[in-house]
Amino acid sequence: MDLEYGKFSDASKKGSWKTALLFAYQSLGVVYGDLSTSPLYVYKSTFAEDIQHSESNEEIFGVLSFVFWTLTLVPLFKYVFVVLRADDNGEGGTFALYSLICRHANVSLLPNRQVADEAVSTYKLEHPPEKRSSSRVKVYLEKHKVLHTALLILVLLGTCMVIGDGVLTPAISVFSAVSGLELSMSEEHHQYAVIPITCFILVCLFALQHYGTHRVGFLFAPIVLTWLLCISALGLYNMIHWNPHVYQALSPYYMFKFLKKTKKGGWMSLGGILLCITGSEAMFADLGHFSYAAIQTAFTFLVYPALILAYMGQAAYLSQHHHTSYHISFYVSVPESVRWPVLVIAILASVVGSQAIISGTFSIINQSQSLSCFPRVKVIHTSDKIHGQIYIPEINWVLMILCITVTIGFRDTKHMGNASGLAVMTVMLVTTCLMSLVIILCWNKPPAVALSFLLFFGSIELLYFSASLTKFTEGAWLPILLALFLMTIMFVWHYATIKKYEFDLHNKVSLEWLLALGPSLGVARVPGIGLVFTDLTSGIPANFSRFVTNLPAYHRILVFVCVKSVPVPFVPPAERYLVGRVGPAAHRSYRCIIRYGYRDVHQDIDSFETELVARLADFIRYDWHRSQHTSPYAEDDASHSNESSSERRLAVIGTVAFSGTPGYGIEESVEPASVSIGFSTVESVTDVIEMQAVGAGAVERRVRFAIDDDDTESDVQTKMYVQLEEELRDLMTAQEAGTAFILGHTHVEAKQGSSILKRLAINFGYNFLRRNCRGPDVALKVPPVSLLEVGMVYVV
Repeated sequence: MDLEYGKFSDASKKGSWKTALLFAYQSLGVVYGDLSTSPLYVYKSTFAEDIQHSESNEEIFGVLSFVFWTLTLVPLFKYVFVVLRADDNGEGGTFALYSLICRHANVSLLPNRQVADEAVSTYKLEHPPEKRSSSRVKVYLEKHKVLHTALLILVLLGTCMVIGDGVLTPAISVFSAVSGLELSMSEEHHQYAVIPITCFILVCLFALQHYGTHRVGFLFAPIVLTWLLCISALGLYNMIHWNPHVYQALSPYYMFKFLKKTKKGGWMSLGGILLCITGSEAMFADLGHFSYAAIQTAFTFLVYPALILAYMGQAAYLSQHHHTSYHISFYVSVPESVRWPVLVIAILASVVGSQAIISGTFSIINQSQSLSCFPRVKVIHTSDKIHGQIYIPEINWVLMILCITVTIGFRDTKHMGNASGLAVMTVMLVTTCLMSLVIILCWNKPPAVALSFLLFFGSIELLYFSASLTKFTEGAWLPILLALFLMTIMFVWHYATIKKYEFDLHNKVSLEWLLALGPSLGVARVPGIGLVFTDLTSGIPANFSRFVTNLPAYHRILVFVCVKSVPVPFVPPAERYLVGRVGPAAHRSYRCIIRYGYRDVHQDIDSFETELVARLADFIRYDWHRSQHTSPYAEDDASHSNESSSERRLAVIGTVAFSGTPGYGIEESVEPASVSIGFSTVESVTDVIEMQAVGAGAVERRVRFAIDDDDTESDVQTKMYVQLEEELRDLMTAQEAGTAFILGHTHVEAKQGSSILKRLAINFGYNFLRRNCRGPDVALKVPPVSLLEVGMVYVV
């Protein structure tokens, strides 16, 4: 299914206050569930071991001051006012920043890149660099290939920590909410009740994922809104009733006073304080579902004040209750008369927050898979109407097992908080580093601005990160272990994918070989359509030559299909298909490149097959019509007779009904351009979308037109019309005969003489993942009866 790539944010740009407020309200359930439940465990984690609550109140006031300024500087100043502006066509997150950087500098490691990709409307450069001079940072990054790999590793590190947070956040949120039972039962009963109840809620949460959130999503915003109003009211009550002067602790003076008294213990306790900003990254990651104005409004005017009131209220209560030092928790400050209702709301809010991070984990794994950085997994779209709601069965059950293991293994908020804090801080550091590059490369700001951003926010986050590292043996080892494991998998998969592409590139077969195949060589054409899947955008893949060598026959209609990712969040459906001929028209061979963004949902195979045939029919009409005009296509017509020695140009074929008026988009240019940037051995081929030769007065020329069947019948010559009808008839006949999907069944081996590390990564790591993960046929949902697999050994 090809879903609409438009998002909620498009509607919000109309400037309607009602629309903005509606989106702000809806964002509460999706974006702020995790951040809003942090008061459940911040103080408890902070006072777990390193510092003690004393009669002087210096510790509690110092912690409150740290919480206030951390919430103000990181979520409010950094994310709301700076990072949220670095959106990629309305999308946010780690991959959005990486995508922006790759489009403004040649640092991408993605294979099969084309100049044509730069003409996609979502590829736009909001701040095009000046041609007369290039940033020194950009030149330095592009020059050193090792920095391309380092940048990818940095992105993968942030991605792995987000996935690790998907394990830890549900565990600590639900556990902290359920821990409120400790005040209503004896310690013996509490010990045997909290863990089973937490595990039961987690199992139910993950078991219901395959239904999708759209069925109950309308409840999320009211739950989080109720929770925010609840903690705000409790905060105000505690401030008025216990300590009206607690606001004085917001002064930075109390931070220095706190550190002066507690010294090393105070620094180590920062690992608990940083939990107050868990979930801040969700504001940026979920930007695509809402608008910048909606997320900014919701945080600035509701979430931020509610959280500050909640923390101030807890501090006011604790400043007058020093005997509760051993039992510091959120629920001790809740009046007993409303404790049970608050407990229920807290559990519901923690479930909503957990749901948001689980959905985010599915989304980021899908993005990683799209960019060839994660093994193939089954992605199920749970809603036909709401874009981005996906479910990944394998990941869901692995997350559930890990969540329950963490809950049973750690059994307390302290260890879970230490682990979660390190994961959160690592993601924020990665965002800060990438954001610094965006400021220079994409916004064209002076390096001094980017350096100031990096030093100011980086120093704050490094302070918290260093405090988290001291908790390595007390839980912080878990996200590091998970990140190392996941990064190894992702990097090995990406490395092997690149090596396979290079092997295909060096072993592709010439077009002359394909055109020479015929009855004289004992090769027959059989009825039907043969879809040969390859990563190449030009040339004949080696797996097809192996197929013909072993089975001397191929289909009457032959289509070389390349499904590729473009470093943009969405490719508009009208710009998805690039179609061209391979050889002369009589050969009935075509090339079709299907482009997806990293947040696009791939089509089901039935709709894909039908649409592909429709696009081929549209292209055939367009190509025969184009051949009748000598202007402005004189150059093309002159080369028409030379089709047997070179591939024809590719045309962007829009998604219109087969029986309707086909739409075509074409750009003319003077010179060809390389189709695979970054590999010196790649041959150049001319695409339909290229850039004009750079020079004075050079102008990009676009020609767009539509052809109506009736007009075509009346305008074209009889001979050409007969040939057009014959080619269309052959296509329809082949479709009725059936479609075969020809895929490579690969085994990858490292070259002799390769290093031990490379042999381990390729021979064992990659091949183990390939055998135990979804194959390309499953990922493409190819029916087994239509599948033809060609065995290939890749020596890389």
